[in-house]
Amino acid sequence: MSEFALSDQPQHRLEQNVHKPLTKVEVLTEAHRCLYCYDAPCAAACPTHIDVPSFIRKITTDNVTGSARVIMDANPLGASCARVCPTEDLCEGACVLGKDAAPIRISDLQRYSTDWVRERNIDLFSPGPATGKRVAVVGGGPAGLAAARELARFGHAVTIYEAKEQLGGLNTYGIVPFRLPRAVALWEAEQVVKLGVAVQTNVLVGRDVSIGDLVDNFDALVLAFGMGNVPPLQIPGEDLQGVWDALDFISQVKSGQSVGDIGDRVVVIGAGNTAIDAATCSKRLNAENVAIYYRRTAREMTAYPFEYDFAKQEGVEFRWLCAPVRILGEGNRVRAVEFVKTRLELSDNSERPIPVSMPGTEFTVEVDTVIRSTGQSRLTSLLDALHIIHDGGSVRVDQQMRTNQPGVFAAGDCAFRRGVGDAMVVEAAEQGKIAAAAVHQHLLAADESEKWRGESHG
Repeated sequence: MSEFALSDQPQHRLEQNVHKPLTKVEVLTEAHRCLYCYDAPCAAACPTHIDVPSFIRKITTDNVTGSARVIMDANPLGASCARVCPTEDLCEGACVLGKDAAPIRISDLQRYSTDWVRERNIDLFSPGPATGKRVAVVGGGPAGLAAARELARFGHAVTIYEAKEQLGGLNTYGIVPFRLPRAVALWEAEQVVKLGVAVQTNVLVGRDVSIGDLVDNFDALVLAFGMGNVPPLQIPGEDLQGVWDALDFISQVKSGQSVGDIGDRVVVIGAGNTAIDAATCSKRLNAENVAIYYRRTAREMTAYPFEYDFAKQEGVEFRWLCAPVRILGEGNRVRAVEFVKTRLELSDNSERPIPVSMPGTEFTVEVDTVIRSTGQSRLTSLLDALHIIHDGGSVRVDQQMRTNQPGVFAAGDCAFRRGVGDAMVVEAAEQGKIAAAAVHQHLLAADESEKWRGESHG
């Protein structure tokens, strides 16, 4: 194998967006198809409830800034969501025209409007009158940005604490560039910062800033720190060179750094959206054979259907009912993976069928690179330090995203639990909005309480 880095050809393919922009004629043609339903099912199907008929109608009157404002007012991550949302299950899936014809291409129109203002560097919103209240947001990903944006519009002074170098979370670091360009995620973050939101990056709460400082210096706290890296498979050989954490792999590619020689044969273990991203990214880095191995079947995989279809179009192969047993090496470099075939058994204690290994069915696959993509670990140290009730790192919250601790709220992946909603960017944005509204009400109630005390002692 020859030494391989991000040569011009694969770099071009990495940046070759899967979303082809519409021409102005196509945009207007598509926008004029909309029936502008009064009780628009598309808006109801959107977790952030974007007024879809309104933003489309504004396109037809050439008010593209107004269109983008409608989108971003409802969804602070509207530009990203136009690229990564499973729209066939949400807005476009609910379009009344979809029953007899093709649904309105809502995501394409949403990209058009948000790209229009982004390319012209148009600021859409302003901060509200200062309230004198201070709120800390831990985590600058989708939920944290949404919460910070809304809090700033309420007039509160907001500080985001982000462990990475840049804001955006998975939108910036964890979704492949040909689906979500880094510039789009950073523009959304910039829209929040321009509202006067203070940002401290490369800062880990509990290490670089104490939890006591947050409690003492802020009137409320929003936890939006997401999850950790991919947990180990706990099989022999994971420490060999050429074995990657999927999030590290995608982050390095998205930031333009070399991932070295991935070779021609890549195996991805897992079948979620991140696994699809790692696999399609490998294909665009010129790997000849890329296969996803999953211990369950296509029915149980967590990847969106459109992601699955896209991966197959890119030439990714899928192998079902296979679990890794060990990773084999030659020297300190990965050479092969040994798998065992599995069968699924139903269990009363699990929402999903349990894969069970079938002894005697082991087989070996020669590989050059292995990418682990079997979910993400939970971060619990901060929760325990704040005495937040959680279930293995999933914060227990009520419908207003309130935790058991007064003045502490949680949103996004740190509050996600399987079976309750979906781990989508649009869901994180909506949770951030809900948390911000609850924080605002909490601070107003605190003001009223102080006012009442003052009057009762006057």
